[in-house]
Amino acid sequence: MQVDNKTVNRVVLSSLVGATIEWYDFFLYGVLAGIVLNKLFFPADDPTTSLMLTYATFAVGFLTRPLGGIIFGHFGDRIGRKSVLVATLMIMGVSTFAIGMIPTYDQIGFWAPALLLTMRIFQGIGLGGEWGGAVLMAYEFAPEKRRGFYTSIPQIGLSLGILLSAGTVALLSTVMSNESFMSWGWRTCFLISFVLVFVGMWIRLQLFETPEFSQVKASNDEAKLPIVEMFHKYTSNVLLGLGARHVDGVFFNVFAVFAISYLVDTVHVTRNDALIGLMIGAAVLTICIPLAGYLSDKMSRAKLYGAAAIISSVSVFPAFWMMKESGGNIYLVWIAIIVPYGVFYSVVYGNVAAFLCDLFDAKVRYTGISFVYQMTSAVAGMTALIATVLVKIGGGEPWLVCWYVVLSGVLSSICAFVIARRSSTPVSSAAFA
Repeated sequence: MQVDNKTVNRVVLSSLVGATIEWYDFFLYGVLAGIVLNKLFFPADDPTTSLMLTYATFAVGFLTRPLGGIIFGHFGDRIGRKSVLVATLMIMGVSTFAIGMIPTYDQIGFWAPALLLTMRIFQGIGLGGEWGGAVLMAYEFAPEKRRGFYTSIPQIGLSLGILLSAGTVALLSTVMSNESFMSWGWRTCFLISFVLVFVGMWIRLQLFETPEFSQVKASNDEAKLPIVEMFHKYTSNVLLGLGARHVDGVFFNVFAVFAISYLVDTVHVTRNDALIGLMIGAAVLTICIPLAGYLSDKMSRAKLYGAAAIISSVSVFPAFWMMKESGGNIYLVWIAIIVPYGVFYSVVYGNVAAFLCDLFDAKVRYTGISFVYQMTSAVAGMTALIATVLVKIGGGEPWLVCWYVVLSGVLSSICAFVIARRSSTPVSSAAFA
């Protein structure tokens, strides 16, 4: 079924807008975790303990993402992609707005972290269903030979979400006194999310169902239990996909979450300088992601992913060495973030969506890519917590964290190259040629 370029562009733009809103909501918590939430919701005599409790709550959002992926993947493969995307956006928007309304520990005691944890669970469930639908809308509407490029566009939502969340925090930190920001300014970052959700909702309600899933519906060929059929038909693809995707989440959380608190607490970089470095890295990532998607249409996606996994993971050693030895030179700190996070990582993240979509047919694709992506995200969500422990074990040195990332990269690269060796034809091409 042929789709005109205007329709494809509208669908991809809507996926990008929705993904940006979702990632802004989800990672705003991560940006504020080590500089605000640890002090207001998890006060402790030991700052490391307070930070670890905050990161544990941050990780809960990742741990519940597989639940969202399974639930909404099921309905996405049974009912359709569009309806699910409207529901996930609303769940994320309401839970993020609610975080901005929760009283602090000093005001209501234990209920403060308990309510924060509850809203974080809903955030995870919402994002767990969101990602698969957003990339599938682009993948299943796009021309087959340009699926890598078009599917990379919603991936930009991650870098734009990080850019918006870090930028909002940095702006408010600049224009407000520290006392005002810690008292009420940080809440503004969460509360404005509701406006963004209304914009995203209006855009999504204008969309149609994807051609591939419409074909499945028209032939009454929907999977009765998509997750059962997924494991029955694609067991090896699921396992290899889980291994291949592992480095993606680990690498991202080391640079976008853990590195902020490491720079502020250990290297003694100011909060704004650390956030600016992350913002510049996100801006570079935004530019590089579609280039990686374009490149994935010109060569084997699996081989490209495997090579990028190794290069990205190894880059953490020189990056953290530069941070540690920067001597207060903020430009060296920024380079240490921008090159690995903005450039090397883009080839992993710009390629991963189409790479995973290629592993499953339309009947179980929403469930398949959501399960693989969100299960590995659940493990990756523990990265900031694990990294904090490893730095403490290492006496303040970051090298154990670096080895953890490299081991993740080796695992992912091996799995990607096994996928490349097993088949050069995407499942989708074989099923709908």
